Amino acid sequence: MASLERSKLIGVIDAGTNSVRFVIFKLPEFEEIAWHQIRITQIVPRDGWTEHNPVEVLEAVRLCAVEACHQVEKLGFLVKDIAAIGITNQRETTVVWDKNTGEPLYNAIVWNDIRADKTVDRVLARLPEQNHNHFRALSGLPISPYFSALKLNWLKDNVVAVRKACRERRCYAGTIDTWLVWNLTGGPQGGAFVTDVTNASRTLLMNIETLHWDPLLTKTFSVHPDMLPEIRSSSEIYGKVKDSSVLDGIPISAILGNQQASLVGQRCLKEGQAKNTYRKGCFLLYNTGTRCVQSTHGLVTTVAYQMGRNAPPIYALEGSVAVAGVAMNWLRDNLKIIKDIKDSEEIAGSVSSTGDVYFVPAFTGLYAPYWRKDARG
Repeated sequence: MASLERSKLIGVIDAGTNSVRFVIFKLPEFEEIAWHQIRITQIVPRDGWTEHNPVEVLEAVRLCAVEACHQVEKLGFLVKDIAAIGITNQRETTVVWDKNTGEPLYNAIVWNDIRADKTVDRVLARLPEQNHNHFRALSGLPISPYFSALKLNWLKDNVVAVRKACRERRCYAGTIDTWLVWNLTGGPQGGAFVTDVTNASRTLLMNIETLHWDPLLTKTFSVHPDMLPEIRSSSEIYGKVKDSSVLDGIPISAILGNQQASLVGQRCLKEGQAKNTYRKGCFLLYNTGTRCVQSTHGLVTTVAYQMGRNAPPIYALEGSVAVAGVAMNWLRDNLKIIKDIKDSEEIAGSVSSTGDVYFVPAFTGLYAPYWRKDARG
């Protein structure tokens, strides 16, 4: 009698701003059957600066995978039942490392870090009317410290090790997805140096129409194309895990920036559908289909997803808000006016009006629709 076919599993690496998770789903129901989560150290060298240790992020991924795999084995599955792994990651966070040794050249600069504000000023000074929308038609984005190009520019200007590695053509740069895939697929021994269109569309270096690194943008931000990963679709085999870990031999077959992953996860796959998420920040994404729409109201144009090399890219308009849930932490930890985040809802509901008093939590400037890097609370 033929044995019953085993259920297939899917593994997902979720490398977020505050934590890393590895989640295992059972097909075809997409039932979550195992997961493990580890918090990431927030390094704050000074006010407005935020960094992560890239090695800590990578090790957290491996540890989470080990724990989640133990859980599925207790349920009677095998690790080899995991058919493929997908990655979703905090966007815009920028990592630079030595391609020969795999060692980071500096901590990862996190998406909401504002140290590049002076870099923005220098770039704007060279542009007509100092217009921060000068490259919007090319990239879909305004010039802001938020995007990776400005972070890379700052690293080259301010970190000797980065400058030296760039000069010697041994500097690799990318977002967190690129760092993870390269290391998991072999690192210096032939690791896949890739990113997907959703993450590339957040760098201010990709042409939003051609989906290639744009020569004018790379020149403007002094980024040599050799430093940058190959841009691929959001759904294809990038390589197999090859790092002597529990995941060895499993293909990595999907990459999506975390907000785009949320759009897909909420099944907003038709033009006109939208999702809004409220976590550390707050992000609205609106599916515009195959049309690359340029906003005249301060939204950014981004790639929502591209499901395969030969598939058309699907675009989205995005409203990005830097500070949402983290404002509750500020009330608790900095002002100390609440003991528990849950108290804020009760206090807000206890009054009939604000008395026309409002607080805008622009701790690291305002994103959409104003794009004011100088705004503060």
